[in-house]
Amino acid sequence: MPLSYHTGFSDTFHTMTPSRDDISRSLWARYGKRAVDAGVSLLALIPVIPILLLGIVAMQASAPGPIFFMQQRTGRNGRRFQPYKLRTMVATHKHNPNEHMPLNHSGIPPVGRLLRRFKIDELPQVLNVLFGDMTLIGPRPTIPEQTDNYDDFQKQRLLVRPGLTGLAQVNGNATIPWDERIKYDVHYVRHHNLAMDVAILFKTIGVVLRGEEKFARPFAESPYASRGNATNTEQPT
Repeated sequence: MPLSYHTGFSDTFHTMTPSRDDISRSLWARYGKRAVDAGVSLLALIPVIPILLLGIVAMQASAPGPIFFMQQRTGRNGRRFQPYKLRTMVATHKHNPNEHMPLNHSGIPPVGRLLRRFKIDELPQVLNVLFGDMTLIGPRPTIPEQTDNYDDFQKQRLLVRPGLTGLAQVNGNATIPWDERIKYDVHYVRHHNLAMDVAILFKTIGVVLRGEEKFARPFAESPYASRGNATNTEQPT
């Protein structure tokens, strides 16, 4: 059954060929995931709010400026939304969507590096999960400058809500090439279930404590490669 389109979706999504048949049909994906998202995100606000307040105070003392970094991202079905994110860079930095942002970037003060290293800057996105723009586990939201140029294979990652963490994030994230992250995301879209989400959630703790590079591996070397083909043979190599 083809996807329906709604006002506010990006124009490129209107021509996409992936359908709901590409999404996991597990009971968890169809019925349980959203209910758990709402409940967990509401409860998570209790410990998250004090952590955020400490982060805000420390960042303002280190590099005064706006509290949040607001940037439009592409969500499920191509819908644009604004994820909440603590600002971690100096206020004078001019954002470039094509710029690589390692932790040692000159525009990131020491406090900002700490917030990024332990993903504290992304904790406000618990609100996006509560409001239904995001989910706890799923492909990370990406900027329109990238999603507007997706091919059909890549567009599959837009069939589900973007997540706070995801399969690509616990297998290297920014330390592996973008096309490898896409393969992880597409596999997740096609096969996610409760067991996979729980495994990703616990592995995320290890990634935060030990660093992304400790878990980096190409999709072909992961156990997921033998469970379902998430490669696109029509993509350039």
